[in-house]
Amino acid sequence: MPPDSPSDPRPPLSFRGGLFGTLAPLGLFLVGVSWLGLSGAPDERGFWPVLLGAQLLGLILVRDRHAYADALLAGMSRPLVMVMVLAWLLAGVLGTLIRESGLVEALVWSADAAGVSGGAYVAASFIVAALFSTVTGTSLGTLLVCAPLLYPPGPALGADPAWLLGAILGGATFGDNISPISDTTIASAGTQGADVSGVVRTRARYALPVAGVTLLLSLLLGGSSDIGSTTALPGSEAVAPAAFAMLVVPAVVLVLLLRREGLIPSLLYGILAAVTVGLLTGGFTPSDLMRVDHDQFLATGLLLDGMTRAVGISIFTILIMGLVGAVEAAGLLDRIVASVGRRARGATSAEWWIVGTTSAAVLLTTHSAVAILAVGDVARETGSAFGVNRYRRANLMDLTVCTWPFLFPFFIPTILAAALTGGVEGAPRLSAWTAGLHNIHSWGLLAMVVLAVATGWGRAARPSPPESVR
Repeated sequence: MPPDSPSDPRPPLSFRGGLFGTLAPLGLFLVGVSWLGLSGAPDERGFWPVLLGAQLLGLILVRDRHAYADALLAGMSRPLVMVMVLAWLLAGVLGTLIRESGLVEALVWSADAAGVSGGAYVAASFIVAALFSTVTGTSLGTLLVCAPLLYPPGPALGADPAWLLGAILGGATFGDNISPISDTTIASAGTQGADVSGVVRTRARYALPVAGVTLLLSLLLGGSSDIGSTTALPGSEAVAPAAFAMLVVPAVVLVLLLRREGLIPSLLYGILAAVTVGLLTGGFTPSDLMRVDHDQFLATGLLLDGMTRAVGISIFTILIMGLVGAVEAAGLLDRIVASVGRRARGATSAEWWIVGTTSAAVLLTTHSAVAILAVGDVARETGSAFGVNRYRRANLMDLTVCTWPFLFPFFIPTILAAALTGGVEGAPRLSAWTAGLHNIHSWGLLAMVVLAVATGWGRAARPSPPESVR
């Protein structure tokens, strides 16, 4: 039975050095990834040795090596991990097929003909990603579909690559935060006993002003003086009109996501649509998709190229979730949650503890919805004891989980965003640090959280009936 199961009879993992020993592997990972990012290493493959080193350090410090190994494997083998890995592989194939079809060149030409360039293109990319994430409720799905479409044309249209990637990541953040079908919206409302519609309405007062500032700054900062220096703008004669037919592919994925078919089926059908449209329009041939190189004794082609592009983020996901499993098996998050209720002294204090505990949960679990579920009870009990209404509590939790994972280079969203810039002709590969630092929207949400708690702004919005502490 996995060590994080509620009915697991085994005691929590114990590390030499107490709390310091428990946190040491996670600390090594954070320091190593930060150092690599600041050193300009954008490839997520560089994070693999850091994660292995962190796991080895945990093995040295833990008192029960066999239980530690079981915790690592349990963390790696969760269904959620396999869903993410399969999504990365399928999205790699989908992105490769879309680029090979000539759609990116067609979009570059169209945007240039319409006069959308520089900061305007960055702002438009934020809007597109925000709309997609809002109607689908998935930030990772938004990145997987929108980044391969919106990022490659940017440099040729005078958009600064860093601000462009940050805008796409910010748009994905927007929907994750405010969409009524987002997993974080559902989790935050459910744990606090609030209705989703009320949560979304009250959350708009925080999210919409930040989105407005993001649009303005994207417009002002997103332009680049290097227009056309890395990728020549294609002329109309270089654009195959049939390439526009490939726009049906993201439309298919969007419709299926809206019908709640799930990310994996949606991506699979998207690949089928891409293959069909590409073959019918001449974007590629059957031999382009897959062929056997008899001289080299290997198979090659677009399908394999796409899957290969996803190897880096896939192995990173497996390794990081193993480390998370070990930290959770140590019971550290449970200890943090248990201590919060005794420390709050008033409404403002309770809100700081809600934000702080949620932040700690995100750091330890690296997953937004899981973090909300982990601290939901303590947020409800602590907040209601001091008159913080259920909508306010849900909003503080959701705003918090939509900051850190979209800002720092050791979380999956920033790693994924950076990974999707690899192998793009004419556009530079960027690091996870760059993606997060240029995500104006999440920085704005972080500032909004601090402002709201420090000043009490929005605390009285949509008051709920008196609650009892459960």
